[in-house]
Amino acid sequence: MFKPALLLIAALLPLAAPAHDSPHDATAGSRAELQVYDRSDGRYLPLYRHRGRNYVAGEPGHEYEIHLRSRQGERLLAVTSVDGVNVLSGQTASTAQGGYVLPAWDELRVDGWRKSMDRVARFYFTTLPDSYAARTGRPDDVGVIGVALFEEQRREPAWFERREMEAPSADRLESQAGSGAGAAAPEAKARSAPAPRLGTGHGASQWSGAELTSFERASSRPAEVISIWYDSRRNLVAQGVIPREHHPRPRHRPEPFPAGFVPDP
Repeated sequence: MFKPALLLIAALLPLAAPAHDSPHDATAGSRAELQVYDRSDGRYLPLYRHRGRNYVAGEPGHEYEIHLRSRQGERLLAVTSVDGVNVLSGQTASTAQGGYVLPAWDELRVDGWRKSMDRVARFYFTTLPDSYAARTGRPDDVGVIGVALFEEQRREPAWFERREMEAPSADRLESQAGSGAGAAAPEAKARSAPAPRLGTGHGASQWSGAELTSFERASSRPAEVISIWYDSRRNLVAQGVIPREHHPRPRHRPEPFPAGFVPDP
């Protein structure tokens, strides 16, 4: 079951079945599988690998979630960022910050910017100027989702506690204008992309329960960092990430008498 949560997940939700519409695998990572789920379309976004990086194509206005599935027999701490911003605190992301606890052999869902122990603001694809990062003065790392995984130091179980936690607020704007200048472009070529870059907005509020728990890292360095870059399909095609679709004309077969019958005068 996917569990939306803070440090230990409280609510259980059914796991959505992957809907692959591409020959590419839809997951990234080794200790855990990272996927981007399009809530609006009800499917996992296909993953494209290009020059050592993983990419997905987002659709402006579509809400999305980050799904993690553990491949480990022990708990992992998943410090999660979107556009260079920690999804729990709203701070400029660092691997030293807090994150979500991913239970052994289990799955969790990160469904938005955490506003409290009970609510999140949904993620949605939008133009760069409308992104949460850009609107809070941090546009340089827009266009990437990151998860730093930490293994746990073996210790005795700890008691849970609850407290309220607020991230910096930003009401969703309806503006869809802007050029997207200043975003961190994933391996952009010399030519400019034909459309504004995508970012992640601060969307509608929804319930998402969470509890706090303790987690002692085995190391100050993450055991693995998983990254997925994203942009519009049009821009990823322009950058060579997604192959262009070719529709060749049917090959002409020469005819010995192409004129056919005698026409009327």
